[in-house]
Amino acid sequence: MDVVIKGRNLEVPDHFRQLITDKMNKIGRYDPKMFEVDVELSHERNRRQSGRCQRVEITCRSRGPAVRAEACAGDFYSALDASLTKLEARLRKSADRRRVHRGRRTPESVAAATAALGADTPVPGAVAVLERTDEAEVEHEQGPGRIVREKEHPADPMTVDDALFQMELVGHDFYLFMDKESGRPSVVYRRKGFDYGILRLAS
Repeated sequence: MDVVIKGRNLEVPDHFRQLITDKMNKIGRYDPKMFEVDVELSHERNRRQSGRCQRVEITCRSRGPAVRAEACAGDFYSALDASLTKLEARLRKSADRRRVHRGRRTPESVAAATAALGADTPVPGAVAVLERTDEAEVEHEQGPGRIVREKEHPADPMTVDDALFQMELVGHDFYLFMDKESGRPSVVYRRKGFDYGILRLAS
């Protein structure tokens, strides 16, 4: 498994690179097919964010969907530990899902379980957005009120359940996808509590 470590506008010391590599090699036990882990470190220059100025983003790439986690803290050691805690929880969830769907007792989907409910009834307890392994990312100049990052990922048709699961793996509050049933661009998003919503473009 390759571990790619990079700093955004900063130099990563050799001893910290070795620490990251050692920790990343241990997470391979969650997915034997994992072939690459990207770790990006960045520093927030805003002095008002001094308590959360160091950010660590980790993206694990395997044959399936990418799994991502990020965290901020006052130092890189704390940010790394926090992001690893999130990452391990998402990798365990992904591994559990693979085991369930390979067995005989596949749970009922969220869509099937809530089909009898009204359209305005919130859907409890689902999962959510995922970045694909072949996504494209563009960085922009930093500054207030500006778009600082663009990402593109394939528009492979998927169900709402799949979109929710992928959203949860990367820890986002929304996920853009192509709805397999309607054929329309749609967005699932996290509401307050354990509820989710979905937005669709009208044709």
